Amino acid sequence: MDFARCCERVNSNVIKPKWEDTGGKLMILEKIQDAASVKDLNMEELTLLAEEIREFLIGKISCTGGHLASNLGVVELTIALYLAFDLPRDKVIWDVGHQSYTHKILSGRKELFDDLRQFGGISGFPKRRESSYDAFDTGHSSTSISAGLGIAQGRDLQGEDYSVVSIIGDGALTGGMAYEALNNAARLKKNFIIVLNDNNMSISENVGGMSRYLNGIRTGDGYIDLKKNVANALERIPGWGQNMIDRIKRTKNGIKQLLIPGMLFENMGITYLGPVDGHDIRQLQKALLEAKKLDHAVLVHVLTKKGRGFAPAEKNPAKFHGVGPFDVKTGEFLSKKKYPDYTDVFARALCRLAKEDSRIVAVTAAMPDGTGLCRFAKKFPRRFFDVGIAEAHAVTSAAGMAAAGLKPVVAVYSSFLQRGFDQILHDICIQELPVVLAVDRAGLVGSDGETHQGIFDYSFLSCIPNMTVMAPKNWWELEDMLAFALKINRPAAVRYPRGEAYRGLKEFHAPITYGKGELLYDESGNGAEIALLAVGSMVSTAEHIRDKLRDRGILCSLANGRFIKPFDTELVHFLAERHKVVITLEENVLQGGFGLQVTRWIHEHRPEVKAVNIALPDAYVEHGNVSVLRESLGIDSDSIIRRLETMEIINDAMNEKSENDTINGEEESEKSKR
Repeated sequence: MDFARCCERVNSNVIKPKWEDTGGKLMILEKIQDAASVKDLNMEELTLLAEEIREFLIGKISCTGGHLASNLGVVELTIALYLAFDLPRDKVIWDVGHQSYTHKILSGRKELFDDLRQFGGISGFPKRRESSYDAFDTGHSSTSISAGLGIAQGRDLQGEDYSVVSIIGDGALTGGMAYEALNNAARLKKNFIIVLNDNNMSISENVGGMSRYLNGIRTGDGYIDLKKNVANALERIPGWGQNMIDRIKRTKNGIKQLLIPGMLFENMGITYLGPVDGHDIRQLQKALLEAKKLDHAVLVHVLTKKGRGFAPAEKNPAKFHGVGPFDVKTGEFLSKKKYPDYTDVFARALCRLAKEDSRIVAVTAAMPDGTGLCRFAKKFPRRFFDVGIAEAHAVTSAAGMAAAGLKPVVAVYSSFLQRGFDQILHDICIQELPVVLAVDRAGLVGSDGETHQGIFDYSFLSCIPNMTVMAPKNWWELEDMLAFALKINRPAAVRYPRGEAYRGLKEFHAPITYGKGELLYDESGNGAEIALLAVGSMVSTAEHIRDKLRDRGILCSLANGRFIKPFDTELVHFLAERHKVVITLEENVLQGGFGLQVTRWIHEHRPEVKAVNIALPDAYVEHGNVSVLRESLGIDSDSIIRRLETMEIINDAMNEKSENDTINGEEESEKSKR
């Protein structure tokens, strides 16, 4: 099929679901128990299966939330993979993995979708411990070719014989790791299949040279014209012309491989097949079976439409990338934001600051919507840079901007910032360049699970010399910290959580001073033995603990650390000098976090004071609702109080209060007698 015709077909409504024909019953889907069940269906049944899967996905995700648009786009592709390969013996690696829902359905997990991404339920990403069909755990982008190549090399070294298929999106090809893997895949002497799922999207619209290159393939009118001209010229050769045309058409890659100069994948040594209509099961199966015949790396270019079959998702695939529950009929989300979330607060504050200072620029890695930078991009388009899925490049390019005299702000999710660790250390902090890292989705983020929880950034940022790390307690402190970070002319990270911005403690709004915390409530003069020292999102939790203990007659002092690095040693000294117990609270793993820094200082300077650290365990945190996760991990207010009771801290405080009350009572009695 010609490139242009292929694109036209993919983007048309040729294959539209006709769910009403099933009478509301998923007749074919009910037959699917495992991979073998798929191979038993004829083409008419397979087409109906695709429609039923879309109906099933839309219905389930509208209740549980999840990744919708990406999954609707790969239904036929997944079915074709199950037809062409012998799963789970053959291995399929899904890049990112948020598009693996159809794969989970066809591998026998359909009945588990009521608990998709819920605590204790199935993951929204591939998990090896969940099923033998999941060949590799994924969650971050641009990894599947590297993982698949490694599996293929393991296969060959051990003399085994099975197919390895890596699925990667066109957006993921902006990640440098994908090119490193492609470079090595070209050296492989055995079959290895890369499926390029090209929907012209990552989460938001793709950017950069690779996007333009693939777009050129999608709309290759020049190629089509060239092919026609060459064919016409050959036809005029008496006796030989048509024979030459037929031979060219029969070559392994077709005429396009011979006539498109500089084709990227071919020039790297990887055979290119396609593009293939990603919603035509028969054509997909044929291409995959052809790819299996080759004794080296081959890339199958598949064109799909994100959100296929659900009009609201087709119209706005970015909106329906990761969704909460929604109304199937209207596409409207069921939960509406009453108040701005931290991302909104950050975005508005950055725009206000950028209006005052033309040197402020914003950088994101394919996440303008998720990080709130769409607002900035509209107001300051020349000062906005979306680098694609390339966090390491985002960080170093920001370092270069800072070296040139700009004030770059890199907005990135905590989990994804891990991919730029070396660049923060090597390119920003060694040179002490004034780059601000706006670390969104920090702490527990919920249903996406282990690969997305932002629970390590205190630890990996704090270990880097010259780095400043801050975390706001509420809405207003985030605004202040962002402004402060842009003024101090040094590397700085401002770390804030997902969700509605906390609006409590507004009355405490002291100016930010470098490396200094904030004493909110000092009860030491009233006999309090416990001091709570919290940072970031845990300040509100500490406030709740204080209120609950006060209702039981136990007074606590409360301080907001503000700075994780450098932390306020004077504030810690003040608390340790006036209390018997200092309790640190953070939504980060314990190892390398805020609490252990404070504990070490207390042990060195006030060894008689007991230090207690409330933090996350040395473990990866599963998916689930954030409030459920907080309770299960013991960092909600009630769980923390129970822990303090188990440690006898509360009982000791109550006994001490009782003794003090008795002593005070006796003193008053003596005074009255006198």
